[in-house]
Amino acid sequence: MQDKDEGRQTRREFMGRGVRGACMLALGGGIGFLGSRSQGEDSLWQIDPWKCVSCGKCATECVLDVSAVKCTHNYSMCGYCQLCTGYFDFESNALNTGAENQPCPTGAIKRKFVEDPYYEYEIDQSLCVGCSKCVLGCNTFGNGSLFLQVQHDRCVNCNDCAIARACPSNAFERVPSSRPNIQKKV
Repeated sequence: MQDKDEGRQTRREFMGRGVRGACMLALGGGIGFLGSRSQGEDSLWQIDPWKCVSCGKCATECVLDVSAVKCTHNYSMCGYCQLCTGYFDFESNALNTGAENQPCPTGAIKRKFVEDPYYEYEIDQSLCVGCSKCVLGCNTFGNGSLFLQVQHDRCVNCNDCAIARACPSNAFERVPSSRPNIQKKV
């Protein structure tokens, strides 16, 4: 009787081998999955300008002292208006270039006369804090040529972006590093 049982496995041995085999299979699959991800293209955080609601959280939620999010200007959309609601506070009492009449708290938007009645507006990235006040004005009463984008030379590319977590409109998304910006077009 003993010869007959020698080649047979006990239930405990069978289950032990099955569990070990399943663990090895899962481990191999996990390593394969991680290997395939590392071979794929790197991705970066970016803001979809069509989803952004200009809430101001980009200026306050970034892990950096000064946000990596900055205002961007699409010149092809701009009307070069004398009355730019991204440059002038739409609730201002006067249309002069005094700081009290501008929504930008740091004076990051520079205005340059082109010819009557046209002006060119440029963003000084070193002064921009990503507060989105100019973007809100431009989207509310203008053509939307001002919008926010993550500046990748400043961003530390956190896997868990603090601004993305705080964004009420889920405007942050991962984009391929080969196409790091999302342009706002007409």
